[in-house]
Amino acid sequence: MTVYQDRTARGPRSPLSATERVLAVFGYHATVYSRTWRGSIVTRMLSPVLFMLSMGIGLGALVDDRAGGIDGRPYLHFVVPGIVATQTMWVAWSESSYQVLGYIKWNMGYHAQLATPLRVRDVLAGHFLAITGHLVVATSLFMVVAALFGGFDSWSAVACLPVAVLTGLAFVTPIFAFTATQEGDNGFNILYRWIITPLMLFSGTFFPVDQLPPWMQPVAWVTPLWHGVEACRAVAGGWESSGGTLAFAGHLLVLAAYAVAGWLLAERTFTRRLAS
Repeated sequence: MTVYQDRTARGPRSPLSATERVLAVFGYHATVYSRTWRGSIVTRMLSPVLFMLSMGIGLGALVDDRAGGIDGRPYLHFVVPGIVATQTMWVAWSESSYQVLGYIKWNMGYHAQLATPLRVRDVLAGHFLAITGHLVVATSLFMVVAALFGGFDSWSAVACLPVAVLTGLAFVTPIFAFTATQEGDNGFNILYRWIITPLMLFSGTFFPVDQLPPWMQPVAWVTPLWHGVEACRAVAGGWESSGGTLAFAGHLLVLAAYAVAGWLLAERTFTRRLAS
């Protein structure tokens, strides 16, 4: 019978638990981020300021003067929850594309991790947990800046934080799965130009989806960003205009479905790429 020693002592040691393996990967990414966080914080503080000045206040004043706002609400209060959801898509994109391909192909970081007792699922879960931290920080900063500009009219808007993080995860996991199939960065250009950018413009962030041509509205309805925008808008104070509690629950279920389906696809593509 093997007698395991304390991990700080010599001799046989007990294997790491699943939680310890995931936290080990998370700790690695946290250590890397501790060396680069200043640059990302500056960018994530500047982005909401520019959005508030250009879209919320500049364009918002024009919309309020000409149309009286959106559904009786000031344009600033309409657009800010949408931007909160949209910025998580951008964070998800930046954290799940080039960086992940780098770990797969360029610096072989994932291969180094898998040379230890870590498994593909541990590597993915730890990295997803680290990106969740990025989403929380970025969204919190955005919401603080937006609040200083008067972008929210109710304390219930605090609930935008978990909703926005879930929206980000609905993009993180599918993009991970896509990245694991790439040999170079050409696919990212297609993803950015034909999916990420159009989603920002046509998922209800800056104007209601019902203003789109009828044939385009169902396309918006099946995208995760539209559900994230509507859910953030609901908790920020527009329950009635956003369909009520049942519609809100539906939005969350769709976002969760995207995140879970992306996780399963990512685990499959990563296993094929790294462990086969």
